[in-house]
Amino acid sequence: MDAHVVGEKRGRMAARIGSVGLLMPALMVLVAWLVLTPGGLLGKADAIGYAVCHRIDLRSFHLGTRALPLCARCTGMYLGALVGLAGLAGLGRLRHGKFPRPALLGSFGIFAAAWAIDGLNSYLTLIPGAPHAYEPNNTLRLITGTLMGLALGVLVFTGFNQNVWRGWKDEPVLRSFREVGVLLLLGAVVVGLVLSENPLVLYPLALLSAAGVLVLLGMVYAVVVLLVLRRENRAESWGGVALPLMAGVALAILQIGLLDLARYTLTGTWAGFAL
Repeated sequence: MDAHVVGEKRGRMAARIGSVGLLMPALMVLVAWLVLTPGGLLGKADAIGYAVCHRIDLRSFHLGTRALPLCARCTGMYLGALVGLAGLAGLGRLRHGKFPRPALLGSFGIFAAAWAIDGLNSYLTLIPGAPHAYEPNNTLRLITGTLMGLALGVLVFTGFNQNVWRGWKDEPVLRSFREVGVLLLLGAVVVGLVLSENPLVLYPLALLSAAGVLVLLGMVYAVVVLLVLRRENRAESWGGVALPLMAGVALAILQIGLLDLARYTLTGTWAGFAL
């Protein structure tokens, strides 16, 4: 048998063993996390939010009297990221791996700047006597969070394609401001749905926002797994991506579980900060 073929087979076997080695401890953490975190779908979503968000009640939208799993800004950010990923997929860019041209990237830089400025202004209001430019509110937090989420979705989508696919296309994931406008329109729809505060709408959005955390982290960790195992740019179909994605999501859950444990150990409660 050709030595190159043998080497390829050994490499694939090593990759499978390495991925399984990452999956097993993470699976144990997942089981522990499912058992120890609050019950129900919203309870699990709360536990995900607990790991990545301050969950300040006054800075969150509510499902009845219950705060959403993520604050207004993080709700927008992770829903915006999902919208960005879905929008790029809908535009047929599933294997495109080139970043948009500088002018288009600049628009996402503006989105990130709006998020940072509003976040800093909002943070300053927590400090007694600190000057701030304007009175923050949850609508602004949601909008700037969604803009940042769109930017994150584009960045993660592009980096994922560059490192996963054997034959990724050296073409930009976004070609024009019109396509940026499509993403903005989708983001505006999400913002409008959240602002409706309709419980029938907020419930699935609450779950989707928590899922967005897993999706983003899972994609990033999938790339890390491929780089560590030196198996980047090998996948030719989604079947070849399944194992790295599973390992990525498992590592995301591992991170969330460890952060949950640390925060619960410090606070002794699953609630957010009472501010």
